[in-house]
Amino acid sequence: MREHALSLLKSMLPHLLLHRIGKDYLHMDIIKALQEELKITRGQAEAAVKLIDEGNTIPFIARYRKEATGSLSDEVLRTLDERLRYLRNLEEKKEQVLSSIREQGKLTPELEKQIADAATLVAVEDLYRPYRPKRRTRATIAQEKGLAPLADLIALQMTREPVEVSAAAYISEEKGVATAEEAVAGAKDILAERISDEADYRTYIRNVTMSQGLLHSEARDETAESVYEMYYHYEETIKKAAGHRILALNRGEEEKFLTVKVLAPEEQILRYLEKHVITRDNPYTTPVLREVAGDSYHRLIAPSIEREVRNALTETAEEGAVRIFGKNLEQLLMQPPIVGHVVLGWDPAFRTGCKLAVVDATGKVLDTVVIYPTAPQNKVAEAKQVLKRLIRKYNISLISVGNGTASRESEQVIVELLHEIPEKVQYIIVNEAGASVYSASKLATEEFPNFDVGQRSAASIARRLQDPLAELVKIDPRSIGVGQYQHDINQKKLSEALQGVVEDCVNKVGVDLNTASAPLLEYVSGISKALAKNIVAYREENGAFTSRSQLLKVAKLGPKAYEQCAGFMRIMGGKNPLDGTSVHPESYEAARTLLTKLGYKAEEIAAGGLAGISRKVADYKKLAEELGIGEITLRDIVKELEKPARDPRDEMPKPILRTDVLEMKDLTPGMVLKGTVRNVIDFGAFVDIGVHQDGLVHISQMSDKYIRHPMEVVSVGDIVEVKVLSVDLAKKRIALTMKL
Repeated sequence: MREHALSLLKSMLPHLLLHRIGKDYLHMDIIKALQEELKITRGQAEAAVKLIDEGNTIPFIARYRKEATGSLSDEVLRTLDERLRYLRNLEEKKEQVLSSIREQGKLTPELEKQIADAATLVAVEDLYRPYRPKRRTRATIAQEKGLAPLADLIALQMTREPVEVSAAAYISEEKGVATAEEAVAGAKDILAERISDEADYRTYIRNVTMSQGLLHSEARDETAESVYEMYYHYEETIKKAAGHRILALNRGEEEKFLTVKVLAPEEQILRYLEKHVITRDNPYTTPVLREVAGDSYHRLIAPSIEREVRNALTETAEEGAVRIFGKNLEQLLMQPPIVGHVVLGWDPAFRTGCKLAVVDATGKVLDTVVIYPTAPQNKVAEAKQVLKRLIRKYNISLISVGNGTASRESEQVIVELLHEIPEKVQYIIVNEAGASVYSASKLATEEFPNFDVGQRSAASIARRLQDPLAELVKIDPRSIGVGQYQHDINQKKLSEALQGVVEDCVNKVGVDLNTASAPLLEYVSGISKALAKNIVAYREENGAFTSRSQLLKVAKLGPKAYEQCAGFMRIMGGKNPLDGTSVHPESYEAARTLLTKLGYKAEEIAAGGLAGISRKVADYKKLAEELGIGEITLRDIVKELEKPARDPRDEMPKPILRTDVLEMKDLTPGMVLKGTVRNVIDFGAFVDIGVHQDGLVHISQMSDKYIRHPMEVVSVGDIVEVKVLSVDLAKKRIALTMKL
């Protein structure tokens, strides 16, 4: 009778703690999820997904499909694309899980509905946990010994006699259960695993750990000196732990300096488990279930949840770091070019000498030379003579000096020189991060086959001042040095995000089809690395492009690639003046009709734009209908015709050019200076004030108002006024404030 009752109960429960809901299974509405997450309309979400699925690039959709998407920005579209992939992966995972459980004959409508409603991969994994094929555990071994009915008896608290007495019936020499105590122990193992597999319990424990738990770290060796000393006795609530501290703790743990733990609200969790596991007061089973709940938490749940919490914290910290890196990179790439200057690129060094490269206003290298004004040679006079000759011969007006080794010594020589010559020459210290990576690359070898790495580096340092975007795209974005803890985060994720940033920047600016390098072209919408090389090869073989339509003659560049790239390619002085604008060829007919209606000729565009054309349009909506295009598209065309090929970088702050030197020892507290923001991180910003050691403006010194992140106040490349708070010459630290 007892065995029959237990068998009946088991058949009613897919697993011990499943709660039946009784609703039909529904697929997730991905469009609705995107709409709610991104705060956009359903129509916008549907249009964006359709365009992405059709193979359109994010820059193309953002620039030329505004009508369809309601002018969604490239940033929103990239987020949508990323979430779309995640949600589709989630749906795929759900199908796999449902198929697996269905094959086991254990899928109920209630469980199916729970899986369908799960909003994250973690939630799906929680629900799948009881049904996932397991390695042999203490619980599976106990089940093999036939102890599952005893576990059910204890869990349902049906026994009215001491547990050991009920367990005696399960003693079996054949199954390897020698005593009642062994039977009880096996049953407890089964129950502990069942509790640990319950999705609702795990969700509660995970949430309460995240909201009330602590992140705790201790030094492995307190006597060891390291950069992690502030974390030797560290404790902080998990929900307040900043991303940069998470990444620092991870690194300290990886380097064996720290032991990091998650401290959960254990008593609260155990009370919760006991409340749900102990459903009635039974003097024989209640103590056993209390013990089982504790064992399940400490042995099975806690270690797993700690890993999940640490992984979640790391993932969030990485996302924040990637976002900051991306924003910094965007600001760096969008620095305004310094045009019209012949630039002397200066790669400083000691023993091997300073490598110089003279680059004309178009970026062509005119001359290279090596001078030795620094130790150990100290040939300052000889170096100055070489510099004076170069300045006179090539009319150099700007010197671009890398900020690496021997930069300060080089600057001293330059300033002395500027005081000795009649020519007006200025200099600027540029961040040379990545120059050495580029100079040793295959690309640099192809570009400058007869140069050594020093000469290539000097040329790059000059060119990155003339056109930062065109030069920096040649370098792996991760090597440019405007991130935080960049080597501690998922490199694939970082690389993909930064590639997207570079792509957006290149397409916002556009490229000159007849001068752009292959590395620059490959970031244009729809252009692959192979197509970029084919474009350059076609140009070299056939001469300059005279029309955009010639792109269709490039090997392997078909109609789809042409559609995606054409609007971002500029041809200056070509057959069609519209080819020098960002008006897409698909809108040429409308643009020509517009010009005729308003009394303009296409040739006038090339003369500097059609000033005042926007004032001639009385009714955009009506005119758009007449032209057969959308109103947003019409406004974009008018704006472009008014100022063709406008460069968004022109609106960025210009870099600070110098004629005199300032050293760290010259700084005193209270001194007010102008500087350039070089890097923005979670806890502040590093500002170049011209002393070869960037000063730190802590987030608390950025504004009188509360700010959540430094990016609310500054961006890479910003020119800011700062006041010196303190100078530590020994540690080479400068504390600055923007509170003037």
